[in-house]
Amino acid sequence: MPEVAIATPNEAAADAGEAVARAGGNAVDAALAAALVTMVNEVGLVSLSSGGFVTVQPPDGATPYTVDGWMDMPGRGRTLGGGTWDVHTEYGGGVDVTIGPGSVAAHGSVAALEEAHRRDGRLPWREVVAPAIDVARGGFRLTAASRYYLEYVHDSIFGWDEVSRATVHDDRGELITEPIVVPDLARSLELIAAEGAATLHTGELAALISSDVLERGGILGPEDLAAYAPAVHESLSTQVGGWTLSTTPPPSVGGVCVAAMLRLLDGRPHDGWSEEDVELMVRVQRAVLGHRHAVLDVSPELAAEAAAYLDLVDRSSLTMLESGSTAHCSATDSAGGACAVTVSSGYFSGMIAKGTGIWLNNTLGEQELNGRGLHGLPPGSRLMSNMAPTVGSHTDGSVLAIGSPGAGRIATAVAQVLAGFAGGMDLREAVHHPRVHVHDAGRPTEVVKRESEEGLTMYYGGVAATLRRPDGRMVAAADPRREGAVRVVR
Repeated sequence: MPEVAIATPNEAAADAGEAVARAGGNAVDAALAAALVTMVNEVGLVSLSSGGFVTVQPPDGATPYTVDGWMDMPGRGRTLGGGTWDVHTEYGGGVDVTIGPGSVAAHGSVAALEEAHRRDGRLPWREVVAPAIDVARGGFRLTAASRYYLEYVHDSIFGWDEVSRATVHDDRGELITEPIVVPDLARSLELIAAEGAATLHTGELAALISSDVLERGGILGPEDLAAYAPAVHESLSTQVGGWTLSTTPPPSVGGVCVAAMLRLLDGRPHDGWSEEDVELMVRVQRAVLGHRHAVLDVSPELAAEAAAYLDLVDRSSLTMLESGSTAHCSATDSAGGACAVTVSSGYFSGMIAKGTGIWLNNTLGEQELNGRGLHGLPPGSRLMSNMAPTVGSHTDGSVLAIGSPGAGRIATAVAQVLAGFAGGMDLREAVHHPRVHVHDAGRPTEVVKRESEEGLTMYYGGVAATLRRPDGRMVAAADPRREGAVRVVR
């Protein structure tokens, strides 16, 4: 049985990873089992109606790959538009969100998890799903991150659908404090355990979800779910010292930003963050995020634009460039395997599909990720994402898995932790260190936010990282900004 290090957003997810590892599972099995539990108990952050990316370092040292399970634009054969409305929330410093049945995109995260499991998992699929079934059946309390988000939107987003409202509210209309059992959710997971992701795309769950969305005025039809397929890509790689770091390629813009930031930092910091290093990090973020907002977010050819930008980063100085809701689980094992999984349902549409217990996503309504508008892409197009699950291998034999939730702060959180760690900090120190984020970089509303002035808050992400050291010792670190949990199974 391999030794496995696991880092997750909550204790139940960590328990799942540990149980699977003790049953003989490897890093891929443990990370996927933990991610499936987050789809049950991280209400408001992720559900089975989600998209995600899985980045894997195979244990045999083969080239790392990323499974793209992000969302597709739905609406094949339908008139686009309708079935949505906007709400404003002060969550995350203030954001406008489009919700309702017309905001639901074609999900893909479970299909991506299944593909990664098919390639490099060790245990049977049903054993990987089993812990999530147990959590759904036995009930769960809202995690700290879920409660924090729902305090803002429990009425405006989660209160308009009758089943959703009854699930998260008590008789007085307040957020529930008792353990939650979502009707029908355990049965939906049992179908996934028995039939795989197919039930969400061509089977019973697909039919229930699409019919409910269409009846309520949305555009997600059975054709959209049936046509969905995860895509497997060679990961986007960059060098930092002795590390080869592999992250998500387009359509995730997050991985591109992480790679660009690390290249522009050029090996800094050295043995801790000096004030000069922090100032450099601010300049790097301003350059990279400014280019993202001006070019990448609105590009019809994201892959080509991203490649050209990274080439420019490699050839240019920083001065030349400066003009310009989510859950994560990580695992590494003693055999040299690593798996990083990031999944999200956006801010949620607010509806639970009838007969499924599944809260549906609102990825079409994430206004900051849809530069061409709510229904501005042709049906079947893959949407844009901030996600950057990353694995790494070192010349000394070390293996790493890392990632973070945090919307637009994902890239800055991951880049800062990786830079600090590669620069000499131990993993836990790098994860716990205060961060900086340039909000609205390159825009008139730009604000440089320094965490040291505000205390540690989940605004700056929730990094989960695991490491196999060159001596074989397993290490896990979870962000104190969320109620992260770690396990090392020997």
